[in-house]
Formats: sequence, structure tokens, C-alpha cells
Amino acid sequence: MAITKEPGQKGVNWSNIAVGGIMNMFEVTTLGQPLEVLKTQMAANRSQTMWQACKSVWSRGGVVGFYQGLIPWAWIEASTKGAVLIFTASEVEAKVLSMNVSPAAAGLIGGMSGGIMQAYATMGFTTCMKTAEITRAKTAATGVKPPSTWAVFGDIYRREGLAGVNKGVNAVAVRQCTNWGSRMGFARLAETAIRRVRGVGDSEKLGALDKIAASTVGGALATWNQPIEVIRVEMQSMAKKPDAPAKPTIMNTLAYIYKENGVKGLYRGVTPRIGLGIWQTVCMVSFADYVKVWVKTQ
Repeated sequence: MAITKEPGQKGVNWSNIAVGGIMNMFEVTTLGQPLEVLKTQMAANRSQTMWQACKSVWSRGGVVGFYQGLIPWAWIEASTKGAVLIFTASEVEAKVLSMNVSPAAAGLIGGMSGGIMQAYATMGFTTCMKTAEITRAKTAATGVKPPSTWAVFGDIYRREGLAGVNKGVNAVAVRQCTNWGSRMGFARLAETAIRRVRGVGDSEKLGALDKIAASTVGGALATWNQPIEVIRVEMQSMAKKPDAPAKPTIMNTLAYIYKENGVKGLYRGVTPRIGLGIWQTVCMVSFADYVKVWVKTQ
């Protein structure tokens, strides 16, 4: 069961690099970063409730606290990872669709490929530094000027080299692979279901609300992998914890979190992440589909 390919999915479309960067910048600068900060706060401080996490973030500068780590790390990450994701996922999805594979399977394979590529190509050091910026101890309240984000980057690089600023990159790769494979796969599956319910043919375009509804389903269902996200945050956190593994790996960090907080600890921050997943999928799947079409018609 094939679908009509978007104009942005025919052949190798280099314009998808620009589309991905622009859409991801839009996503993170609007709702993305506040939800990312809240999710990270709860995953790193697993005893906090949602309200306590909100108060903790607010105490770091009010509204500005919810945009902590946006400049430069989230912007660097968004502009690069979005470009890699949309380009890779679109090309792989188009190739798989040409083999008469279902849209859901094509979306799954395209999303997984894009997620892995963006993790290793761009997200290692930016995700690590963004998490470090959110979780590091702030000294301004004591009257001492805190080091700049670039000073923190330099200190980590001097002490641990490239491995230090890419700490947790394997967990990021697992997360991104499952994230975008699930988001795009579930979103395309939901689109197919909506077509059947509404009687829309495979060659016809879905309306904007239908696309957004499908992306909402995809983004929400993709949060099944929250334990991977909590492990990633713990591996990259700069919060001082005496019992934490000195050399964190995915497995010893999983064991540490389970020992400290049980199964519940592996799902801390899932509520804001559902909101984040929905917004990211709406931006990078539904909105991006329309932007790709617009770019190719110009």
C-alpha cells in the first residue's frame, strides 16, 4: 500500500536540510525548551513532583529558567539535528515506500535511521552540554558568579576530552532511534487509520487537523521509551551523587536508578515528555511535510 510521495520526497532533496534546521529551531524556541528543561529537572531529581520541579526551575530566573540551555546549546543542537533528521528520514522513507512497503513501516524505518544519524552526527556534545547546563549547581545565589557555559564546556573537555563532552551519546542514539522510529511510525499508522475512517484515498492529501491529530498520537505513544531518557539524563547530569557510578554506562546507570528509585524512577518526567513528544512530532512530521511541499513549489 503506497502513498503519494510529497514533492519534498522525490529523489535526493537537499532543501530538506534547510527545512529540518528551520523547523527544529522553531520547535525548540517555542514550547520545546521549556518542556525539555522540566523533563530533565524531573529525570535528574526523581524525588520531585511536577509542581516541585516547576518551582525549582522558576527559582532559577522565572520564565528565563525554563529556557536555560537554549543559547547556545539547544540552538546549535536544533539547527543541526533537525537538518540531519529530516534529510535522512525523508530519503530513507521515500526509498522504502518505493518498495511498496506500508507507510507505517516506512515511517518507522525512516525515523529510526534519522534518529541514529542525528545522535552520532550532531547530538553527542550538545545534548551533554545542555543537560550539564540544566543540572549543574548554580552558585549565583551564594553571591559567587557562576562560570559561563563555555567555561563549563572547556573544563569538561580539559578533564575528560571528547569522551567527556560526548558522555551518554550511546544512550542518546538508542533514545533517538526509538524516539523518531516510534513517532514517525505511529504518526503514519495514525494517518492510515484516519484515511480509512474518513474515507480519504491514499492518493489524496489529509487536512491539516488530521495531520496534527496523527502526529499527536505518534508523539504521545513514542514516550514508551522514557526509561532510556532517564538513563541518558542521569549519565550526563552534573549533580553530585555519592552513590552514582564513577564511569556510567547504560547498564550500570539503569541498575543505579532502579536501586535508588525503583521502577517508578525510570518514568520520572514522562508527563512533560508526552507534551514535548507531541509538539516535536507536530513540528517535525506534520508541519515539516507542508513546509517541504511549499519549498519545492517555489
